Order: sequence, then structure tokens, then C-alpha cells
Amino acid sequence: MTIRITWARAAAAIVGLALAGLLFAWSGVFNIAASSGHWKITDWFLHWTMRNSVRTYAAVTAPDDPKANEGLVSAAGLFKASCASCHGAPGVRPLPVMQAATPPAPDLSINAREWTDKQIFWILKHGVKYTGMPGWAAKDRDDEVRRMVAFVRLLPEMSPATYRSLTEVPGVADARIATCAGCHGADGRGRGQPDMPVLGGQSPAYLRAALEAYASGKRQSAVMANAAATLTPAEMTRLADHFAAMPGIGSVTPSGSSEAAKIDREGLTKVQLPACASCHAPGKPYPVLAGQRASYIAQRLRNWRGDETVVDARKSQATMPVIARRIPEDMIDPLARYLAGR
Repeated sequence: MTIRITWARAAAAIVGLALAGLLFAWSGVFNIAASSGHWKITDWFLHWTMRNSVRTYAAVTAPDDPKANEGLVSAAGLFKASCASCHGAPGVRPLPVMQAATPPAPDLSINAREWTDKQIFWILKHGVKYTGMPGWAAKDRDDEVRRMVAFVRLLPEMSPATYRSLTEVPGVADARIATCAGCHGADGRGRGQPDMPVLGGQSPAYLRAALEAYASGKRQSAVMANAAATLTPAEMTRLADHFAAMPGIGSVTPSGSSEAAKIDREGLTKVQLPACASCHAPGKPYPVLAGQRASYIAQRLRNWRGDETVVDARKSQATMPVIARRIPEDMIDPLARYLAGR
């Protein structure tokens, strides 16, 4: 008997298969329990698809400089707080409850070797569907992603002692303060890290407002949002008072080039750039910049400027991004050094 295939019969077969699939899904027979795991063929196919997708998108969209060269402490702090429970860390086992997921999070001391820097950047920034791997929790913070790429790249060779040195500061008894000191240092000076601000000498009100802004998402930082999310109002006040009382900013006199001094004191009228001191002088509701770490100021200004290939209309119109874009590129470092002072 010969069955003649026609367009009508082909369409009917496709519709029938679709209806059968919907009926199977509706029946609830398919077991979605994580405890049941995947069939081997399913596991292979999903990982094969994921690797192909990461390879393609990373090649097209990841930056050519996906890894930072310095500033590992903040990345290590975020990893300890948010990633180690699933992936483990040098000298630290992952939590068994996290490893019971389907699929379980990989051991990065092994898995990191299998990816390029651009691919790690793409995974960290965008996450991976159906795996529990989230995308980066802050918009337009590629600088944080780059530092995490550098940290993950070092995990295969990192010793437990090195990991502890990056994430812990000995001698701090208060648990909340110790958590903050892991990145900011017991003295609030940022452990010499170029991406960490000096907190000492800032007003308690400003530091408290900053914690509230990070916790609410008004200010963008995956590192700080994670740190501030679980703080109570009373804890925010206590931490702000503690670090503000330390010596640091305020006793430094800006010094440097005359061009930088003009931007600080007068601004640049021709590009509608206001004077830095009009907002950032002592007594203002904004952070004091005199005595702040030059590398931190320069990094933040460049991050606010955004991708130079994107037109201004598509960038953030918030106050500091707009101001940062009006500062001439060749004046960012001189201005940062001037504000840092002596």
C-alpha cells in the first residue's frame, strides 16, 4: 500500500504532533523534578547548545578588553558573598543544597580553563537560561564584570591563603563591619585598591544615603547592591557613622595643573560643565572629592562616560553621566590627580 504525501497531509501531521506535544505537557506526566536529573542525551544537547551560543555571542558582543588588570578585592568580596555557595572557592566547598540543582554549578577551578576571557565576560554579564546562573545585577557596570573575569581566571591556580587574603581583614570583631572591611579595609581606605573609594572623612549622611541608594537600585553596582541589600536602617546608620569618623578625606588640599584647577573651581562654560566644587565641596550633600583616590575618580568618570561608539541620546541622562561626558577625555586623569591632592 502506498501512502501519498500531500501538503494537506503534511500540515495535518505537523498539527497533530503539535497537539500531541501540548497534550503531553498538559497531562503533567513529564517529571520536572531537579532530583530526577536530565537524560544523558538531554544534558549533552543543552550544554552543546549553550556552548555554541556563548561562543557566537561572545565573539560578536563581548569587548576586546574583557579582563581588568587590577582591583581583585571587590570581585573577590562579591564572589565570596554570592558565588561561592554554588561554585565553591579555594579551600571552600560549595553548599550541598546548591549542588543538588539541575544542572549543578561547575567547579570554576576546573571549568574556567575551558572558556576564553571574552566568553567568561559574556557569561558573567548575561547569565545562562535554565541553569540558575544570573546575569550581572547592575546596568552599565562592565568595569565590575571585567574585574570578576580577572578573578575567575585566577581561580584554577589560587591557593586558599590567597583567597582569604583577598576576602578577609583580620582583627575586626564586629561581623557587619568586618564584612565591609573585607573590601574597604579596617581603616576605610579601600585596602589600596584602585577601584575602591576612601570612606573616611565623608559625611555620615552621605554614606547612609549611598547605602540606601545601592539597596534600592537607584545607584548601580552589583557589588554594593549585594552588600547593602540585607542591611537594616539601623545598620546602615551604624556603618555610615563608623567609616565617616575615620581620618581620610577633608584634610587634603587639591593640587595639580591649572587646567584641572579651573574645571574644579569654575567649570567650562563653553561645554556647560559646572564646577566640581559647586557640588562636591565640604558641607554639600554630595561626596567630598578632595583627597579621594585618583584612580577611583578616573575610573568612575570613564564608566559614566559610557561607550564612545554610542551617541549621547542613547546614554544615561542622569546628572553625573552627563557631566562626565562634558569633561574632555584628556583632562580626566589630570583632574583626578588634582582632586586627589597631596
